[in-house]
Order: sequence, then structure tokens, then C-alpha cells
Amino acid sequence: MVISLKNHASEVGKPDASLRYIAVWNAAGVSAADARAAVRTLLARVGLDPHHRSSQDAQLVVSELVTNAARHAPGPAALEFELTPDGDLLRISVRDSSPSLPQPRERDGGRIGGHGLYLISQLCDQLHTIALDAGKKIVAHLHLKSPPRAAVACLRQN
Repeated sequence: MVISLKNHASEVGKPDASLRYIAVWNAAGVSAADARAAVRTLLARVGLDPHHRSSQDAQLVVSELVTNAARHAPGPAALEFELTPDGDLLRISVRDSSPSLPQPRERDGGRIGGHGLYLISQLCDQLHTIALDAGKKIVAHLHLKSPPRAAVACLRQN
């Protein structure tokens, strides 16, 4: 099930609502390409060009997190984006069914694969894992460089 881009607030019509996207999938998984398209759409909706560095960084982080969930934790999972009302911070969360916490590998330029967590940690301001009763949730905070000026207006209009 995929829930399209929406504004969510505790009170209807509240002007400081965040913009959110949520996708939930079963064992069949979701493609990294679909996840990249979703974050690209969310950011474009508030005026951030898909070719802007911040959008590209967000797409890479989402792609890595979704790929890791699909590869290491087959089963139900969820992806959520939340863009703060000021358009400055994008929270990316991926929940999966595996209780195993991610283990960053030693940096090795000669190795194929295994570089995702390092890349994410370099791009994001915060990266943390929350153990859940059934699996875990990985949360990445990505501050958008030159946040879209239209973000606040767009979020308040919707």
C-alpha cells in the first residue's frame, strides 16, 4: 500500500503542518527506483529541482536505505518521508522486520558493495537506529542545502 503525498497536522488547517509520504510493502518489496521517485516528487512539489544537490542526496539516501531493507530484511517494511514546515529538514525513516542492527563495514575502496551506510552517514546530519519489538527503524535527518523558498507557502496552502 502506498499513501500519496499529503500534509499531516495534529489540527486540521494548522499552518505549520509537515509534508509526509508513507509507503508500506510486504515481502515482495518496493523498488529503490520507486522510492527515489517518491522523494524526488515530494521535494519537487515544494520547488526543489530534482537536479539540485539536496534532491540528489535525498534520492541516494532513500535508495540505500530501501535497498538495505529489501536485501537484509525480507518481509514487511515501511518507508516514510517528512519535510518540516520550513522546508529545511527531511526525515527519512525505513522500518523493516529484521532485529539485526546495521553494521558499518571498514572502508575499503577495492570492495564491491558495502559502502551504503558510510555514504548515508556522510550525507546526513543524523543517522540512528531504533530497535522495535518486531524489527527496527532507521531514521536519517538530511538538512536541505538552500531549502526551497516555496516550501513554507506550499505546505501552508495544502
